[in-house]
Amino acid sequence: MTQPPFGFRPGGDDEPGKEPAGDPFAALGGMPDLGAMLHQLGDLMSGQTGPVNWEVARQAAMELIGADAGTTSSDNHEVAEAIRLADIWIDPVTTLPSGVGSTEAWSRRRWLEATRPSWTELVEPVAARIATSMGEALPDEVRSMAGPLIGVMNQVGGLIFGGQVGQALGALATEVVSATDVGIPLGPDGVAALLPESIRALGEGLDVPLDQIRLFVALREAAHQRLFGHVPWLRHHLTSAVKAYAEGITIDTSRFEALAGQLDPSDPEAMQRALGEGLFEPTTTPSQQAALARLETALALVEGWVDTVTAAAAASQLPSFGALQETMRRRRATGGPAERTFASLVGLELRPRRLREAAALWQALADRRGVEGRDAIWSHPDLLPTATDLDDPTGWAERGPDDTLDISALETPPDEPAS
Repeated sequence: MTQPPFGFRPGGDDEPGKEPAGDPFAALGGMPDLGAMLHQLGDLMSGQTGPVNWEVARQAAMELIGADAGTTSSDNHEVAEAIRLADIWIDPVTTLPSGVGSTEAWSRRRWLEATRPSWTELVEPVAARIATSMGEALPDEVRSMAGPLIGVMNQVGGLIFGGQVGQALGALATEVVSATDVGIPLGPDGVAALLPESIRALGEGLDVPLDQIRLFVALREAAHQRLFGHVPWLRHHLTSAVKAYAEGITIDTSRFEALAGQLDPSDPEAMQRALGEGLFEPTTTPSQQAALARLETALALVEGWVDTVTAAAAASQLPSFGALQETMRRRRATGGPAERTFASLVGLELRPRRLREAAALWQALADRRGVEGRDAIWSHPDLLPTATDLDDPTGWAERGPDDTLDISALETPPDEPAS
């Protein structure tokens, strides 16, 4: 059930059925403390300049994460050793050098903090476009009458969206096992990070030694770091697809017009219920479908390459590699944490639906052209296979990109923008 986007309870061991001490929304004599409510609402909205209230998001995520096991010096040592060994194993099976500058063991709260800049880049274009679309959907006469009220509505919308983002990220923080677990590099450049608490949870019921699970996750993290560290346009390629999806967002005007006369901007909970009931859900456009297809294909190619490289590095050395790889494939291809995060916001899924076809394509390329020929495909985005190519991965590997293509004549792909 969705929580209100404000009025988060402070930490403490409150007794069930009782309001926590200091809760500004506590009932006083059976009536809400409206003054305290408005005061806290004002505090939460103060300083908000963007389409997402990130303070609300942080509070919502922290509440959902709850008690955090933290990390120890032993955790840091084990993570560093696992990634060091993973890089040694990967070295002979790819031409891309190590992308690891440093290693860290992250707690779930540390993951939330370290990935915040990336989530801002990914989520704010979507939130901004939804807010703009909602304003555009208002009839002209309503928009002219609303005046300053629209600014207040935008702030309330940012507060509500912040609550939703926070709940999604809080849930994600309890599941991710590494900095690149969602297929997009979320942490600082060159920082290979594992989440020991989540790795232990991943191993529950698998009957696989913890050190093997840790090494398996480290192999995937190290492979992702090589790819994103030495293919400078790749992150931009993925995030631009998310932004293209955002730019295509439109609101069903007829539904919004019917709703506009019923909503009270001073009642944030009513607006939140409207969001939860799908009354503000954007309609899907052809441009969004194209952007989503491009994103899904790129994610499948990334995950397929990582699968292929880690299998070449560890299939014969890590006893439980096959079982762990199948577990991870199912987790990523059938609805992992990233899909639920984005789907809970605007229906955007980060699911590499065609992971197996992509892995087969990279393996076929390695068999036909060798490791160097396989990895050369990452030299330019125009060389990447398309969604259609994944229909026949072996055939595309035989044909490959157009051999007559003059790579030097291609437009230089954009690098990741400077932060």
